[in-house]
Amino acid sequence: MQESISWNGEELSIETGNWAKQAHGSVVYRHGKLVLLATVCAEKEAREGQEFFPLTVDYREKTYAVGKFPGGYIKRENRPAEHETLISRLIDRPIRPLFPEGYFCEVQLLVTVLSADPEKTMEGHAITAASAALAASDIPFLGPVAGVVVGRKDGAFVADPDTSVIEEGELELVVAGTKDAVMMIEGAAKEVSPEYFIEAIDFAHQKIKEKIVAQERLAAKLNLKKREVHLRKPDEELRAAVREFALEKLRQANRTPNKQERGDAIDQVNKAALDFVREKLANDTSRDLDASLREIKGYLHELEYIVVRDLIFGEGVRADGRKTDEIRDISTELDVLPAAHGSAVFTRGQTQSLGVVTLGTGDDYQRIEFLSGEHQKNFMLHYNFPPFSTGEVKRMMGPGRREIGHGNLAERALRAVVPSKVDFPYVIRIVSEILESNGSSSMASVCSGSMAMMAAGVPVKGQVAGIAMGLIMGDNGKYVILSDIAGLEDHFGDMDFKVAGTERGITAFQLDIKVAGLSVAILRDALAQADRGRMHILGKMNEAISAARPAVPENAPLVMTMQISPDRIGELIGPGGKIIRSIIERSKAELNVEDDGTVTIAAINKDRAEHAKRLIEELFREVEVGQTYTGVVKRITDFGAFVELFPGKDGLLHISKMSKNRIQSVKEVMDIGTEVTVAVLGVDSLGRVNLILKDLADSMPPGSFDGGREERGGDREHRGGRGGGRGGDRGRRH
Repeated sequence: MQESISWNGEELSIETGNWAKQAHGSVVYRHGKLVLLATVCAEKEAREGQEFFPLTVDYREKTYAVGKFPGGYIKRENRPAEHETLISRLIDRPIRPLFPEGYFCEVQLLVTVLSADPEKTMEGHAITAASAALAASDIPFLGPVAGVVVGRKDGAFVADPDTSVIEEGELELVVAGTKDAVMMIEGAAKEVSPEYFIEAIDFAHQKIKEKIVAQERLAAKLNLKKREVHLRKPDEELRAAVREFALEKLRQANRTPNKQERGDAIDQVNKAALDFVREKLANDTSRDLDASLREIKGYLHELEYIVVRDLIFGEGVRADGRKTDEIRDISTELDVLPAAHGSAVFTRGQTQSLGVVTLGTGDDYQRIEFLSGEHQKNFMLHYNFPPFSTGEVKRMMGPGRREIGHGNLAERALRAVVPSKVDFPYVIRIVSEILESNGSSSMASVCSGSMAMMAAGVPVKGQVAGIAMGLIMGDNGKYVILSDIAGLEDHFGDMDFKVAGTERGITAFQLDIKVAGLSVAILRDALAQADRGRMHILGKMNEAISAARPAVPENAPLVMTMQISPDRIGELIGPGGKIIRSIIERSKAELNVEDDGTVTIAAINKDRAEHAKRLIEELFREVEVGQTYTGVVKRITDFGAFVELFPGKDGLLHISKMSKNRIQSVKEVMDIGTEVTVAVLGVDSLGRVNLILKDLADSMPPGSFDGGREERGGDREHRGGRGGGRGGDRGRRH
């Protein structure tokens, strides 16, 4: 069974009932050369004592999808790459809120790329395919949803554009939603205005509706009856008893401004409520006491939800005493790590990020393998969230999905102001160490990373600040928007909308919600309030440091670049790497050569870097007839000596041109390693250089430097052309 629509001039089809039929729902999603298999399975019953919805979403790419072998030693797909984890999160976030409340059966949703078009953006198609699998199943789901990627080309928004549009454009926006509302937003931009951003979201939502049509038609054809699920229903008698005992006590506890003190006060109320109910049910044999106590924790959580929201709606005051648009106190510190290239601490309320910048050379870039090929990453931000930041004891492991996602968001926020490699030829790594967390640690990472780059002398365009916005939805369409949300408001609120940018505009954004969608009007109000908050934060950051320092620190490597013709890269490399190794040995600098002819020179001081640059310039300069050079004897034959004038260029000093007196052997006057000063008699049509000792050249009459052929032996054996003759040819193919 199949449904299709026209999408970007090609058929977009969703088919079910042919592949993966034992899955509870499966679809084959096709668009041009792109083929995705999306499957979903769900347990029939929830596990005993399950207290949350266990949804697992995995997006995986197969390298055979583009006719490639996996990279590395093990030739099979292994753990997911970072970009696969990020797309898995993009699928999860709009789908998770649309399962029925109280549905705790475990669900596993898999999206696999079987055939790919590297030119196509993937995220919007992957979200849509995942939703289609749920629509083609009997699993209860309040969808469908669809996703699109939005770029801009020739002044117009484009849905699911080619990757080149994203790479060259000013916007990369992923939007997911139902036909009625927006569910999720993520992306980056080059300092765009809030109005521009809203227009892009509105455009995306209209395109989302087109993708939903195909899913609805397919579901109508299937006419599947959704499975009956026994949603967990509350014990109303017990619920009422807990409410009567704990509601007012929780109201007082939640007015405690400090997070830890508030948590302690709430814990005391919860413990007292458990003791109260345990005593109340001690003689009630009709109830399972352990099960009842587990239920009570859920009822107490409901009461805290009510208390937090009532306080905001009723009094316009938040748990920590702030007004709805008030930003927590901000403090900043610079240069806190003397051995690092740049460091800064940004503290906002009880959220604190240590940003550390390391400047590297060309060899420090990260290689990333995509289906479209291997890419180099010269700017990266890594986010660490240790358990002590929330006062907890947890097992220390590698970065999880949360750390990868938060780091990616902060990285995209800062990327818009990072200078080009031509202007600043360093590899830049930022690490954000979260020292304390109570809401919006990813946005604190943006702030600390921005200041740390300025402290390290990275010539960024300006400061970047981030803010997290919240939302409390009320009855009859009423709502309250919260600026700079704390962890409590994130947990009990309906929206987490992170916005980062400069004074000129937005650079990154991420939206997650817990309701069935948001209108564009709410998003517009949230953006306007976020804009005011961001300007306040930028002001505080600029008080600490408002412009990049004029130079990188002394302990950072000195990096410079120069450009050579890509056709002459082999001449720099030399046969077997001989020439480039010689330059490295002589200058004590590091060299990195890219395919476009960009040569990056890195050294511990300016003298070494300049020395390497001079050697490269000498390598590519032309030998001039009549010019004098001081070189080193590299090889001796019966008929003369080959003198290296500069790396990659040598000439023949014939035995007859070594002395005023006749000599029987070259070794009478010089040996390998002897430094001699010579003049160029001539260069023939093959680029072979004929030399004469400078003292003899000085006594020659005018007109003697005519480019004549070398002596007979040199004619046969001289290999003094650029790159070492035939060896140089091999070098150009290096």
